[in-house]
Amino acid sequence: MKQRRLTPEQMDAPGVDAAQLAGALGFLRGLNRLTGGVGAVLRRLSHWSKAWPTDRPVTFLDVATGSADIPLAVRRWGLTRGFDVRITAIDFHQTTLELARGLVASASRHDPRVGEGITLVQADALKLMDRFAPASFDYVHSSLFLHHLPDIEAMTVLRIMERLSRRGLIWSDLHRSVLHREAVSLLVCWTPAIVRHDARVSVEAGFTRREVVELARKLDLRWARYARPPLWYRFVLAGERPGAWTLP
Repeated sequence: MKQRRLTPEQMDAPGVDAAQLAGALGFLRGLNRLTGGVGAVLRRLSHWSKAWPTDRPVTFLDVATGSADIPLAVRRWGLTRGFDVRITAIDFHQTTLELARGLVASASRHDPRVGEGITLVQADALKLMDRFAPASFDYVHSSLFLHHLPDIEAMTVLRIMERLSRRGLIWSDLHRSVLHREAVSLLVCWTPAIVRHDARVSVEAGFTRREVVELARKLDLRWARYARPPLWYRFVLAGERPGAWTLP
């Protein structure tokens, strides 16, 4: 697949059926849990947390949070390790955000501390600099979002993530190839139509290693590294700034 191909995803439609959207988001939560989306974040935070202070919160921005499964996982992970990770999770889609609020509220009924550390905000990822000052968060993360955007907008959001992050960033998304498109099509063949459609077009809109490395070069993200296991369908671009915790 030589070039990215952008096709509107049904989950993004303003009038998408709420029940269908809930089912699709549930599928994505399972995928994040079972195929490394959550693990990719927690592994990096586990490594970086060796230098974290315990006398102040660590702040984390999740861009295009979906159903907030990664913020929930990060918050729980922090609590078990004595870290107060305060998460701001943004999404532009109103129905998606309402479903996320329901899941966070449900988690809070089991442990109120979980919900106390997560703030859900409706916001446009391309306009975050209008809402937050530079270096407002220790870490900024986005998973399975930038592939929704044309190249120039994807680069803009990555630049915004870099500007908002004081310590480091994590970008996780889809690797584009014919092999992965066909494999994903098989994986979702028994799922609802909205999942089958969006899964296939998502891979077609993904990024090759060369494209990700070139984006990082253009943005001078020399401290961020690309990683993808052989034949794996997801990649991660992540890193901490040099001397991250020597900064104020």
